[in-house]
Amino acid sequence: MIRRFEWVGRPSRIAALTGVIGVTTVAVAALASSVLSGVMARRIVTPSAKRADDVRVDGVDLAAGTITLASTADSVLQGDYSFWFSGDSGHAHVGEILRSTPVAVTRRILRVDYGDLAQARRGRLGGYSYLGPWDLAVEYDDVLIPTQAGDAPAWLIPATEPGGKWVIQVHGRGVRRQETLRAVPVFRDAGYTSLLISYRNDGEAPVSTDGRYGLGDTEWQDVEAAMSFAADRGATEIVLMGWSMGGAIVLQTATRSRLRELVVGVVLDSPVIDWADVVAFQGGSLGLPWTVSTGAMQVLGRRWGGLITGQTAPIDFRRLDFVSRAAELDLPVLLMHSDDDGYVPATGSRALAVRRPDIVTFLPFTVARHTKLWNYDREGWNQAITGWLAALPVR
Repeated sequence: MIRRFEWVGRPSRIAALTGVIGVTTVAVAALASSVLSGVMARRIVTPSAKRADDVRVDGVDLAAGTITLASTADSVLQGDYSFWFSGDSGHAHVGEILRSTPVAVTRRILRVDYGDLAQARRGRLGGYSYLGPWDLAVEYDDVLIPTQAGDAPAWLIPATEPGGKWVIQVHGRGVRRQETLRAVPVFRDAGYTSLLISYRNDGEAPVSTDGRYGLGDTEWQDVEAAMSFAADRGATEIVLMGWSMGGAIVLQTATRSRLRELVVGVVLDSPVIDWADVVAFQGGSLGLPWTVSTGAMQVLGRRWGGLITGQTAPIDFRRLDFVSRAAELDLPVLLMHSDDDGYVPATGSRALAVRRPDIVTFLPFTVARHTKLWNYDREGWNQAITGWLAALPVR
């Protein structure tokens, strides 16, 4: 015989016990949220040592010059892309899509730079397309930019004709200056000398005291050092171009640098305009409640947060928010972003374009993902920059 379990006792005791359970549940949830916020905050500012291979290789036919990849948001994009494989031990370039099904896509292999592609089982696609200036067949110099932390390596690619117009290229989070090589030809055709820089904690430049990203709040000083380097070599007009987090960095440079009078315009590709948008988006993509994302920003923005993240100084997110600070901008801006970015939502870019139509030229994409706009539509991307440069006010 199974007896039915019954509460025996006063209703007040039951209510008290229920209250204790409720308070305990809330406390546990709050503790879990706080822990996750700390983990997320530390992850945001800690440079990653390695990127994961996130696409499966279903087949390679070197004789036919084709590779078949599992269908992902990136692998089905039209255009030419870099393909790192086997834990970055190999690199190839892949091009047009030859066949596509709901589960796989076959692309043309343009070339294999190094590694055994035939044995690859997994890899990752990127927008680099060029591994160095040598791929562009242009003259260049390896130079060092003196920064507060030490000498940071950079590539200096002179214009075809000597002049005072320079562009300083600033790459995004977790990548290196190769990301910005795609912009060299269009700027060179317009008469610009290109300086492709590294900055603190990016894996090439010297490490900062804390070894943590400042999300633009500190890295801009390395761009200022690059501007000083350029000015010493005859630069009289400088365009700053930032990719992804590099966008946040150049916006800080353009508004905080003592050399900002040299800057004639800013070009932004898939930029971070407001970190609150980005952190909330990343948290949502991981299935985390909004309290974790907001908590992470609280950790990063408070001095005590350094005990968790390792930062020596808090990040001023209000200073990094150029939706709120839109009125402070006084330079022409070319802004390009895709609605399906996947990493940095385009909401901040669209908001800035709406607030400052007088200075912002906005080129929206619908299907191009993150910093792959050039790869997806090279002609449209180049034409946008060419036209925007031609319209810059003459000094």
